[in-house]
Amino acid sequence: MSDLIAPRTTVLVLSFNEAPNLARCLDRLGWAPRILLVDSGSTDETLEIAGRYANVEVVHRPFDSFAGQCNFGLGLVDTPWVLSLDADYELSEDLAREIQSLREGTAQGYSAAFIYRIHGRPLRGTLYPPRTVLYRRQAARYRDEGHGHRVTVAGEVGTLAAPLYHDDRKPLLRWVDSQKRYAQIEADHLLASPKEDLSRVDRLRLQAWPAPLLVFFYTLFRKGAVLDGWAGWYYTLQRVIAECLIALALIDRRLAK
Repeated sequence: MSDLIAPRTTVLVLSFNEAPNLARCLDRLGWAPRILLVDSGSTDETLEIAGRYANVEVVHRPFDSFAGQCNFGLGLVDTPWVLSLDADYELSEDLAREIQSLREGTAQGYSAAFIYRIHGRPLRGTLYPPRTVLYRRQAARYRDEGHGHRVTVAGEVGTLAAPLYHDDRKPLLRWVDSQKRYAQIEADHLLASPKEDLSRVDRLRLQAWPAPLLVFFYTLFRKGAVLDGWAGWYYTLQRVIAECLIALALIDRRLAK
């Protein structure tokens, strides 16, 4: 039993006004000895909800970037392993069991694939890539990448078989406000990065006009969102709007020159 990973794992969760999501995230983490919640100044019921869980410890830090918040949290972790989650993530029952059965080996981290949900309705596909969520603390470091963040793990990264759910139920207008901010950050990232360092997707984004059109057809038909009813249309339109805002930010800056 001493080589089980779960008893030596701290769960790291970032939060800012996550009351619509947090309980679903924490409910699947009763097995975790410690959950470290790095809060950016929530004014809703987030902290009240966190206080209902005996294994949750809340620390406060003004937000500067996602990577900054995560690296700050890592500095407060004293266990060998970290499970890093957003507050709108939820472990599937199978994934919770899989993590609790993992034993020490050569892997320095593990990635999980997502099932995307819209108000609890699962989609057939998503544009959300697999993410490294479980890793050795000393092998990991976060960096900002556009508006998001990515963890770099030194060493072998294995793959978890069971899925992780993504289901953000915060108000739609908050999502729109967030995307407006993210679009400006993404435009900065795309224009400042050497083209050879950009992924194929980001090179398409840099051209501005192709990305919204391609995302519409790719999400709706290739990812099967057209078969998911209104939830599929909702997700498709969200992704198209996000790409349109990035394209507008890029075009605006080019015209301003």
